[in-house]
Amino acid sequence: MKLTVAQALVRYLSAQYTERDGERRRLIAGVFGIFGHGNLPGLGEALLGGGRQGLPFYRFQNEQAMVHAAIAYAKHSDRLSTFACTSSIGPGATNMVTGAAAATINRLPVLLLPADYFANRLPDPVLQQLEHPLDFDASVNDAFRPVARFFARITRPEQLLAVLPQAMRVLTDPADTGAVVLALPEDVQTEAYDWPEDFFAEKVWRVRRPPPEPEVVAQVAELLRRSERPLLIAGGGVRYSRASEALARFAEVHGIPVAETQAGKGSLPWDHPLNMGPVGASGGFAANRLAEEADLVLAVGTRLTDFPTASKTLFQNIEARFVGINVAPADAHKLGALALVADAKLALEALDEALAGYATSEVYRQEVERLRQAWLAELEGLRQGKGSLSQAETIALVNDLFPEAVAINAAGSMPGDLLKLWRTRDPKGYHVEYGYSTMGYEIPAGLGVRLADASREVVVFIGDGSYLMMNSEIVTARAYGLSFLVILVENRGFQSIHGLQRSLGSPEFGNELRDARGNPLAVDFPAHARALGAQVWEAWDRDGLRRALEEVKGVGGVRVVVVHVNPEARTPSYGFWDVPVAEVSEFPEVRQARRRYEEALRRRKLRF
Repeated sequence: MKLTVAQALVRYLSAQYTERDGERRRLIAGVFGIFGHGNLPGLGEALLGGGRQGLPFYRFQNEQAMVHAAIAYAKHSDRLSTFACTSSIGPGATNMVTGAAAATINRLPVLLLPADYFANRLPDPVLQQLEHPLDFDASVNDAFRPVARFFARITRPEQLLAVLPQAMRVLTDPADTGAVVLALPEDVQTEAYDWPEDFFAEKVWRVRRPPPEPEVVAQVAELLRRSERPLLIAGGGVRYSRASEALARFAEVHGIPVAETQAGKGSLPWDHPLNMGPVGASGGFAANRLAEEADLVLAVGTRLTDFPTASKTLFQNIEARFVGINVAPADAHKLGALALVADAKLALEALDEALAGYATSEVYRQEVERLRQAWLAELEGLRQGKGSLSQAETIALVNDLFPEAVAINAAGSMPGDLLKLWRTRDPKGYHVEYGYSTMGYEIPAGLGVRLADASREVVVFIGDGSYLMMNSEIVTARAYGLSFLVILVENRGFQSIHGLQRSLGSPEFGNELRDARGNPLAVDFPAHARALGAQVWEAWDRDGLRRALEEVKGVGGVRVVVVHVNPEARTPSYGFWDVPVAEVSEFPEVRQARRRYEEALRRRKLRF
């Protein structure tokens, strides 16, 4: 079968499927792209027929945004399906590097197809080609190497025969997945080759569920039987394994409280009697209190980054033992844990069986319930608000009126507020990208989630700082008839980092939206959103916000509610996050903050 490299690539991708637990899906659901001279003659021509092969094409406004949308689609699809993203050579390619990092850090599959310089080097240097005086093979696409899970440059057509199956293997592997980057020289894309026909036969990639080793299950069960204060931390692996039911049964039968990470929120319904809420730097006092005194911590499907561990100051019991349940061995071994390398669902089911007859003491269960009730009461106070409209109260009002919606966010103070305040009954109701915490992720993610799920409302929470960074995909959503609600919180600057700045003793500098003379700088956000084609509402107080949200119901398309909140009304913090304070400073407030910082560090328990 004689096809160009680009045509062969499109045909091959259209025949790839995933399967797990009897569910079969297209691995590559379509292609997001922006054309330039580097990819128009090759992939552009090949994609003309892509729709007939099941690969629809969506034109975006920004290359970074299209990767964010693919990440969001993959996350909402439990990593069983994703999109490919194509860009031209040069800045179009490097615009995707941030998205590649976000995908790899969050363990989410995306396929990136950046164009590259001519392999034959005849027009060398081509427009936008990097020239390095000592490395003649250097390309700007080499910037993908440290942030990609898999990278290959296709310099001859037949290389696809070996590279594409390996690329699909990485995309579908639960431990190794991330950004897969295939750099495509613009001349090679258009070259023809006689391909074996069976290369394009349908291929089903089984997404594996690694079973737990019985010997390690027995070890973990013995640790649990000896423990008096166990705590389970649910991470994103619970979600991707679809282990929520297994987790609920395990917690209920054995009386083990569950704390949530950003990626694991929704693993249990918000009002489940053993859901202790968020843990760590953005956590609440109930989960953090239990973590401080726990004698056994089961970390299920979490990378145990600095936020859930409160920068390793959280676990104060020097006798505490750790168990890491994860498909990725590197994550399972963190904090010197006993590693149970396995699928979360299978591991919890095996542990449940091994623990027959075991349950925590009645005294511990009563303590867990007292802490949970105190935390729920604390949350109710935060949701009600006092004085002028706060960000927390905005979240609560939206949640009350759209209880089944998917909440999307990524950066600023809202991830912490949403983690505490958003009430969801299932993992799909909460979608916060916090592995890379990428400003600008939010609106593109709205497109990705809407493409993955048309059955429920999608609510994009975004601060004015992130909105100013990336808002252009409102136009893309309009072009393809995609509907979602944007809650644009206007608090006049980068208020999350401004709050951190002040907590470190520094006066305001470089974070609030001000002109060169220090005066507040006004931006007409409603007019801007209208100019992009969104329907817009504006709210200055509780009643105005409630009216706007009621009017938004039943309206299609992209809807933006600009909410003016009090930037000083902040949600309390219940955990430590290690952000160093200057050891020497002319500001007395900074010196005081340094003393507080050193005191906090003394709580750190180093575990390896």
